Formats: sequence, structure tokens, C-alpha cells
Amino acid sequence: MTALSMPGPALLPMAPEASGFWRNSLAASLALALHAGVLAALVLGGAVDTPKAETPPVLTTQLVMLAPPAAPAPPVPAVAEVSPPPPPPPAAALAPPTPQVAPQEQAQKLEQAALARKRVQDKQREQVQEQQRQQRERLEAEQRQRDTEQRLAQEQAQQAQRAEQSRLAAERARQQAAQAAADSRQYQPLSKEAPDYPQRALDKNLQGDCTVEYSVNPQGRVENPKVIDGCHPLFMRPSLAAVATFRYQPRLLDGRAVTVPAVRNTFHYRIH
Repeated sequence: MTALSMPGPALLPMAPEASGFWRNSLAASLALALHAGVLAALVLGGAVDTPKAETPPVLTTQLVMLAPPAAPAPPVPAVAEVSPPPPPPPAAALAPPTPQVAPQEQAQKLEQAALARKRVQDKQREQVQEQQRQQRERLEAEQRQRDTEQRLAQEQAQQAQRAEQSRLAAERARQQAAQAAADSRQYQPLSKEAPDYPQRALDKNLQGDCTVEYSVNPQGRVENPKVIDGCHPLFMRPSLAAVATFRYQPRLLDGRAVTVPAVRNTFHYRIH
């Protein structure tokens, strides 16, 4: 094993207080170097047959500087005690004395305040009543206006309805008149004999009317004659006998003669 040579500062004598530290560091470094050398020799010897020169171990040293002792803290200056300020004088001592109010004056002020409050309340009540009255009048006016509009609308609707009814009635009357004219043209009577005045009616000086209803067949003859209520019994037989002799022109409908029902004839019995 080769002896190690330490250069320069490593051979200098150590200070008495650090000799133990350096001794231990040197021993540890030597041991690490020896182990590193043996390990390198084993690795190199297994890989290459020819032995190689061993690398001399190198001892590395490290200088450790100890921290200087901490300086003592400067003394804290003493704080001078400050005496608290004197308390302020009481408010009662500063406020001026309250003047005494006479009971009669105080009662008068209270009465005036009550009267003023009552006047304010009365005024507010009057205002509320006035607002309610105005609102009631406005609602009544609106209701009257609605009633008037509704009445006018009803009157207009009734007028329109009456006008429509009048128009319909006039139209029906015109149609009936046209139909009656057409019917009269189609079944004009060809012969109508007056009935004989009953002798008994003459003896009793009786007068009256007698209406007979019947149908006119397609041949223009009278069928199913009957006396309408209101005819005197003495005038029935001569009225039916006279109707049986009536002859009419047949009524034509689509070119064919048809029966005309509910034809009426009234006989007037008068003594001249």
C-alpha cells in the first residue's frame, strides 16, 4: 500500500481545540479512499487481465467555520409612566339650571297642544270625508253615464227590431196580397147566386151576416161547405144552399188544376 503525502495546509499543526475533529475527518477520508480503491481494483481486475497501476487516493479536506457567539441584546429603555388626564367636570355642573314651570302654565300648554292636535285631526277627517264624497260623486256620475248609454243602446236595438218587424210585416202583407191577387185571378167566381131571405127572419124583422167556408175543387165546384160561428140559425140553410150553386175558375199550379182550401164567403142579410 502506498503512503499518502498531504500537501500544504494539511501538514500544518492544528489548533488545540480542533485536533479531534480533524483527526476523525482524516480517518474517515482514508477509509473511504481505501474502499474506493479496492472496489475499483475488483472492477478493473475482472474486466481486464493485465493489472493497471493503482490510482493514488486523494484526501479531501473541508474547513468548517464555527459561528461567532451572538451579541447581547441592547437594553430596552424604560417607558415613562403617563398619568391619566383628570376626569371632565359633570354635565350637571356645566348645564344651566332648568327654570321651574308653574303648574298652571304647564296645564295651559298641554291644553293648547291638545287643541292643536284635535284641530289637525278634524282637518284630516274633513279631508278624508271630502275625498270620499268626491269619489262617491264620481262613481255615481259614471254609473249614470253607463245607465244612459245602456238605455240608448236598448232603445236603438228596440227601434231596429221594430223597424225589422215592420219591414217583415210589410213584406208578408205584400206577398199575401200578391198571392191573393194571383189566387183571385186563378179561381175567379163564374156564378154566384144570392140566398133567399128566410120568411121567418122577415117576420121577426131579423138582420145579420153569415159566413160560409168551403173548398173549391179542380173542377171549380164547392166542396165541404160549413157555417162559421156567429151565424143566426135562420140564415144557415139559405147560406149553404146558395154556396152550393157557386162556380169558380179552377186554380192552376204548374199548369195543373188544384183544390183551393179555406175559401170564405159572407152573406149579408138586410131588410130594405
